[in-house]
Amino acid sequence: MTAASATRIAELLSAAERVSIISHVRPDADTIGSALALGQALRGRGADVAVSFPGPEPLPGSLRQLPGSELIVSDDALPPAPVTVVVDAATLERIGGLAAVFAASDRTVCIDHHVSNEGYADLDLIDPTADCTAVLILDVIDALGTELTADIATCLFAGLVTDTGSFKWARPASFTVAGRLTAAGVDSAYWNRILMDSHPFDWLTMVSGVLDTAVLDESACGGAGLVVAVMHADLMAGLDWEDGESVVGIVRTAREADVTAVFKESAPGHWNVSLRSKAAVDLVPIAAAFGGGGHTRAAGYSDAGSADEVVARLREAL
Repeated sequence: MTAASATRIAELLSAAERVSIISHVRPDADTIGSALALGQALRGRGADVAVSFPGPEPLPGSLRQLPGSELIVSDDALPPAPVTVVVDAATLERIGGLAAVFAASDRTVCIDHHVSNEGYADLDLIDPTADCTAVLILDVIDALGTELTADIATCLFAGLVTDTGSFKWARPASFTVAGRLTAAGVDSAYWNRILMDSHPFDWLTMVSGVLDTAVLDESACGGAGLVVAVMHADLMAGLDWEDGESVVGIVRTAREADVTAVFKESAPGHWNVSLRSKAAVDLVPIAAAFGGGGHTRAAGYSDAGSADEVVARLREAL
């Protein structure tokens, strides 16, 4: 494990004839956008590139529209390569069975912005001050000397706009990056709508059901306040899993609470927990206590049991 600069990673990648790029399980716009942007940049230099992510969940429909999606292969078809890059995954556990492909590669790279990432590749570019992994990929692309095409910029914009919540919590540097990307040809209004403001009609029914479970505890988290909501598996019938990811953004608008927790049942008795905070509470230690991770204001973990049991465990931890 060696902390590396974008320049050092670009030197390794520029000499590679074949590169595999791995995104994390349940891929979001930052991990897939980062992978496809880097993949297109390397393909433009003549490299043989394949992108993949671990199943079983498919790529959400909105992300299938991103340029470069033809680079994606199924997780059982991704070969070990002279160089394999993992993007936006804080731990090897986040890439599931593809960790074997990663381990079998000659040289490995990790590019990520999660504060909980301690480094696990031969070369690690980890910057928790970056709003998304996509901005670090842009640094690598710049170091490669590759043209920032409209297609590459679109993939990077997808990661930037989603991980900053349409720039609601973006750092100043992200606005500079957004200017570069839109100048390169990104249709920002279109992609904002597709990625942030587009759901099937049945999503409204699902959101209504989740909000009906919401409970406020203003005394929790040392008086910072907590809102909990539960998304049972039956509420997601007929919807993509990505449609459930946006609910936490609605629940967290309750002004009486700094912390929001949405429990999403992925299978009977199995839960993915999304945590958000506004200003006071660092979520990383909370998520880490349950084997998860993430950022100070956005983190997550998995748990098992009844809804009452998993909610009670979080309350006890807080």
